[in-house]
Amino acid sequence: MLHVPTDLKRASPTMIGGLVLLTAAAVILAALGFEHIGGYVPCPLCLQQRYAYYGGIPALLAALVLIRDGRTTPAAAIFLLVAAAFVVNAGLGVYQAGAEWEFWDPPACTKRDGTPTLDIGKEAPPCGVIVWQFLGLSFAGWNVVASAVLAAGAVTAALKAMRRLP
Repeated sequence: MLHVPTDLKRASPTMIGGLVLLTAAAVILAALGFEHIGGYVPCPLCLQQRYAYYGGIPALLAALVLIRDGRTTPAAAIFLLVAAAFVVNAGLGVYQAGAEWEFWDPPACTKRDGTPTLDIGKEAPPCGVIVWQFLGLSFAGWNVVASAVLAAGAVTAALKAMRRLP
């Protein structure tokens, strides 16, 4: 069993990168499940927040292959790029969650006539409307949490990979 305080210190960059990869896959699969099984139509900004997952998952896989091949420097660079993508993604989530909490005006995700700015083939809700909440956080709020955790994990994997340099 993984005991976080001590075992994470000894974990390899492969293990941490693998955990980040699995977590990112679980998060995007959950989002797709809420959409396709639960019937929650994502707003255009919600769809943009998926880009970090769509790009990050294959990049994480590539970094793990590079580590396996002993190429820790490019693997560390990829981990850092993935971390940056998830930091930006967390910022998008903060922006949307702030609009949902009415801290600022909602993003222009819909045209003046109410139609979405991105054609997603469905009637999308406005980006500043909370359509689901759990423990006080909306989809956007949970994306902030997930993206921050994934960014931290990717940075940790990068640092551990850099320490393995010959």
